[in-house]
Amino acid sequence: MRSDNAKSGMQQAPARSLMNALGLTAEEMARPLVGIVNSYNEIVPGHMHLDKIVAAVKQGVAMAGGTPIEFPAIAVCDGIAMGHVGMKYSLVTRDLIADSTECMALAHQFDALVMIPNCDKNVPGLLMAAARLNIPTVFVSGGPMLAGHVKGQKRSLSSIFEAVGSYEAGLMTEDDVTEFENKVCPTCGSCSGMYTANSMNCLTEVLGMGLRGNGTIPAVYSERIRLAKHAGMAVMDMLRKNICPRDIMMEAAFRNALTMDMALGCSTNSMLHLPAIAHEAGVELNVDIANEISAKTPNLCHLAPAGPTYMEDLNEAGGIYAVMKEISKLGLLDLSCMTCTGKTLGENIADAVNKDTSVIRTVDNPYSKTGGIAVLRGNLAPDSCVVKRSAVVPEMLKHEGPARVFDSEEDAIAAIKGGKIVAGDVVVIRYEGPKGGPGMREMLNPTSAIVGMGLGSSVALITDGRFSGASRGASIGHVSPEAALGGPIGLVQEGDIIEIDIDANMINMRVSDEELARRRENWTPKQKEVTGYLKRYMQLVTSADKGAVLKGN
Repeated sequence: MRSDNAKSGMQQAPARSLMNALGLTAEEMARPLVGIVNSYNEIVPGHMHLDKIVAAVKQGVAMAGGTPIEFPAIAVCDGIAMGHVGMKYSLVTRDLIADSTECMALAHQFDALVMIPNCDKNVPGLLMAAARLNIPTVFVSGGPMLAGHVKGQKRSLSSIFEAVGSYEAGLMTEDDVTEFENKVCPTCGSCSGMYTANSMNCLTEVLGMGLRGNGTIPAVYSERIRLAKHAGMAVMDMLRKNICPRDIMMEAAFRNALTMDMALGCSTNSMLHLPAIAHEAGVELNVDIANEISAKTPNLCHLAPAGPTYMEDLNEAGGIYAVMKEISKLGLLDLSCMTCTGKTLGENIADAVNKDTSVIRTVDNPYSKTGGIAVLRGNLAPDSCVVKRSAVVPEMLKHEGPARVFDSEEDAIAAIKGGKIVAGDVVVIRYEGPKGGPGMREMLNPTSAIVGMGLGSSVALITDGRFSGASRGASIGHVSPEAALGGPIGLVQEGDIIEIDIDANMINMRVSDEELARRRENWTPKQKEVTGYLKRYMQLVTSADKGAVLKGN
């Protein structure tokens, strides 16, 4: 056992004395030591209940013959951090989480790990750590929140953001907004639509690193407690069979994840996280293959914000296994991939059933014949940009209009709420990328304001920042190269005509190469003055199209 390095032999008598101080018995020390990575905190609704998940995991590990030992991981609530300087500290935690977990796992020589994440950067951060460490590891998330109910309709977090926009436009009263505020987030758990947290927890199932139901069983269901116990048992089985993350997260598994990303209509953030996780697993995942996969993968689900269904509905319809079973009918998944169950993906989904074709459409009746994510290119984004195609209204799949240019999210929001953005405009927000932000803030406030003010079917938004999974509309992010790296988005001027054709995977500004060259001669990218961790992050981070991984990793 790996843990023998820390606990066996005369040389390690001092270490055993410290384990005695922990209250561990000789019998517990003799068993495999299993690290339980607990993302619990009291500021993130998706994490406030993880103490119960942890207790269940520990029981499962102990029942299967291991000694569970808990240590923490941090997590940021993107909804609380949204719209102010706090959002600069969201994406950057992904690497802190991976690094700190690596440090704890190797310093104490754990034999195996159970990762207990739930929210946006916490899930990919721990997946990155699992790939890097490559010791037997299983994931069990805290699960999604139940949908709220307002005036007889199911609602979620995106609804309150859009309600604020409606209030600013005079379409809602303060009392209306207060009702949304009090009802859209009714329970603990990750927010109830197919936002980033739920996207990544669902894709953890597809990758083979989480058990069935990891992404969809609601946080408040006792079924999740049972799932957590089974996760603790599963990691011990993985340890006995020596099944490690890099045996699971191979290139075929990432192609499966991208395929299911398209079928589910996941958050565009998955296009930032999957390449970063793959990088840690020694797999180079180029975003170029996204369009290739999308072209042959039908979009089967329209969960909020793209449609009226929620994670609880997907769970009742059969969950991620049912969607995989449906997509497998087209031969689009590699079913031979190993998973944390000790079985192949094909064996896992063999008995899956689509119980509600209004939630999970069949492959012969999809929402669209192509996937939920599209990667665009053109003279505005030579290296790529990303849009959640499934959340774009049909009339905005092709659009052209004058650029309204802003060098920060705050300036853009002021213009939107001030009534200065009109139908047909293309809002451009730059210097918000991984390096330029720094930290690549999510733009849920401006996109929600646009939708809430009734402009969602007539105004596009383009940024070198990124979008929450709760954003909908023609919201095009991850523009690469970003402005701070000299990208053409930094050369856009007020009034330039921007052409968007999502079905053709194209985005251009109607400006000649000669004019762009002339503008570049008199232009220097802006650099923001930052200190502390953001300064180090800015110096090390790479472009969004590379997953915003850090140099040297």
